Amino acid sequence: MTHELKLNRGPFESMANGTKTVEMRLNDEKRKKIHVGDKIKFSMRDDETKSLLCEVVNKVVYDNFEELYADYDKEELGYKENEDAKPEDMEAFYPKEEIEKYGVVAIEVELC
Repeated sequence: MTHELKLNRGPFESMANGTKTVEMRLNDEKRKKIHVGDKIKFSMRDDETKSLLCEVVNKVVYDNFEELYADYDKEELGYKENEDAKPEDMEAFYPKEEIEKYGVVAIEVELC
C-alpha cells in the first residue's frame, strides 16, 4: 500500500539527502494504517510537484514525543547538527491533548 504525507521544505530536503530517516507523527487513525513494507509518497508542502517515495522499514509507537526523541539521534529526526532537538517542537504541529489521546509514532523509512 502507498500512503501520501506532506512535509515542510526543511524536513523534505533532509529526507531527500538521506539524513532524515524517521518521520514523527501523531499515532492517529491515518497513521495506524501504515505498516512495515508499505510505501510513503512524501510531497513538499509548498511545492507538491516535488515528492519522494520511501519504504517503511520500521514503526515504533510511543506515549509521547519525549520517549520518541530519547530513542533517536537528532539528525535521524530531521534536525541539523547545530540545532537543538526538543520534543516540545512537535507541539507546533500537534496539541498536547491529541498527543495524550493517540500517542505518537516513529516511522523509519528508506528512500526507494
